[in-house]
Amino acid sequence: MGITDIRTTWPAWTGRAAAVWSAAYAAGAVGAALSPGRAYGYALGAKAHGTAVEWAVAGLYTAAAALGLLMLRRPGLRWAPATAWVAVAAAFVSGFGFLFSPAHLLDLVSRNQDPMDWAAWANQGVATLGAVLWTGTALAYRRRARGTCPHCGGRGHRARAERRTRAGYVAVAALLPYALLKSAWAAGARVGYSGSGRHPGLDEHYAGDQVIRLYEHGVDLTVVLALTGMALALVLSLPRFRRLPRLPLLALGWAGAGAFAPFGAFLLVYGSLAWAGVLDAGTGGHAPWVVAVAYGGFCFYGVALGRAVLGFQRATRRTCRVC
Repeated sequence: MGITDIRTTWPAWTGRAAAVWSAAYAAGAVGAALSPGRAYGYALGAKAHGTAVEWAVAGLYTAAAALGLLMLRRPGLRWAPATAWVAVAAAFVSGFGFLFSPAHLLDLVSRNQDPMDWAAWANQGVATLGAVLWTGTALAYRRRARGTCPHCGGRGHRARAERRTRAGYVAVAALLPYALLKSAWAAGARVGYSGSGRHPGLDEHYAGDQVIRLYEHGVDLTVVLALTGMALALVLSLPRFRRLPRLPLLALGWAGAGAFAPFGAFLLVYGSLAWAGVLDAGTGGHAPWVVAVAYGGFCFYGVALGRAVLGFQRATRRTCRVC
């Protein structure tokens, strides 16, 4: 089956593929729970044998497999699409680390990193594939239930240009506090930082010599990455960039949105609770407002990036060949 066939026939096979994937992933969780060896990414904290998490994962995806079979046999169930989105969320959480796996490239400029757990990485990649399959299943089932084209929804979606542009600017604004604060620290300021380290926001135990050298010259590597993320949001939102290769931009956009939105939400809640005095927890020498405002901005960036990439996807979508 070629790429063109996958694009045109996906509503017909994603449901069955999602059910098979769920059963296989559940079987893997059972195997991990029963084996005395490694957890292979199923258990939290890399605990290997018989943990409650592994059995819970097995039960969850067994139920997902049953849901997939039910959706194949019983079209038109009103509650099925919403339940399928729960399966999407579960698979996404299981594969969350895979979306951050490009960060391991930073090992080239860092040191003292923990060794890469390739088994867990592969597990998370498989889980991410499951999230994609269940997303296709949920979309196709809901569209069939509504009597619209399962391929495009039958609406010829076209996002308004001003909304796409606004999403890109919101994404840029969400990362500005982080970029400005980290740049100020690299320039010698210590606002929002009360730790004992010589370099605020930089862990010298892990940072490589090149990173420290750049930092001492006023360049924080993570600021460079933040600027790259801003550029990606603008490319996805501004009409002048629609002629760029579509699939790589969609892959980068959705991966970034899926990784940063929940990660930033956690930091936003954690920092806000610490800032309000509800949570008495350490923040590594950073003021709680730094965690809430600067790092919590990743949440708004992820959401805005998701809106921008959705607009880009709809604006560059070709005419549906089916309907």
